[in-house]
Amino acid sequence: MVSISASGKDKENEGLTIVDALETVYQQMRISGNRPRTIESYKYIFNQFVDMTVLKYVEEITVDSIYHYLDALKVSASTKLIRLKSIKAVLSKFFDNGWIKEKFWNNIHIKIDKEVKKGTKESDIEKLLAVIDQSTFIGFRDAAAIRLMYTTGIRIRTLGELRERHIDFENLHLNLDGSTLKNHKYLKLPIDEEVAAILTLLIKLNEGIRNHYGTGNKNVFITQNGLPMNSSKSSNCAISKQLNKYSKRFNLKNINAHAIRRGYAKNLLEKGASVALISKALGHSDLAVTTQYLDLDVEEVATDLRNYL
Repeated sequence: MVSISASGKDKENEGLTIVDALETVYQQMRISGNRPRTIESYKYIFNQFVDMTVLKYVEEITVDSIYHYLDALKVSASTKLIRLKSIKAVLSKFFDNGWIKEKFWNNIHIKIDKEVKKGTKESDIEKLLAVIDQSTFIGFRDAAAIRLMYTTGIRIRTLGELRERHIDFENLHLNLDGSTLKNHKYLKLPIDEEVAAILTLLIKLNEGIRNHYGTGNKNVFITQNGLPMNSSKSSNCAISKQLNKYSKRFNLKNINAHAIRRGYAKNLLEKGASVALISKALGHSDLAVTTQYLDLDVEEVATDLRNYL
């Protein structure tokens, strides 16, 4: 345990307690629509930080206390980075509430060697669709989900929240309102006629499934028992689990929801789309997040730079 005490001050009756501040922040997050899983992750990490530094008041939190916490962790640099990001996120909410006057944590950084995460290529998608048995409801549903994700780049969580009303078949668009997106903003994404036709057939199949099991939802992607796929306890859904199963069964690499989303972004980049446009399409609130999705390896950078010589 690392004890960080404030020197020269009696803290017994001074300032806002961290416990009270956290209770307010988590309530604000719930009202804002943050997922329970996200809130629980923040709780775990920030509680660990407070326990290890033995801090009581918000004003006791300093650069030194954060560094002491990070130094005391017996984890990898990448895990420390995740912990640091969570602490910064909570402290930013303290700042927004006016409890901290400056963002002193912005200068705290952890350097790690990032592995370039590969995106799914079109050839990978073709291989996957070729081995899925699309004569079954589950197989057809999974194939429809894969095509839609690779065409629009939507998150797996958004896929599970997609309702029939979100699809504009006449104008070939997904009209995604804030309830389906991580950043809670409206997003409009184009689809092609092939995807629209597949979704039309899937909706008809869904009607038969729901009628059989007596369920009344309007989700586009449902389980074989007619139920919505998403649960409040996890960001994974039936499609995500199916992708992992296909990847292992058929020995296919880069087959998961994140890889498909990265593949969509990389495909847009290769077709000439700007980073700003790609960021908007992905629903990112920060361009820095988008650049991580488009992370290029050394050979790609060298090849692209040569074109400008």
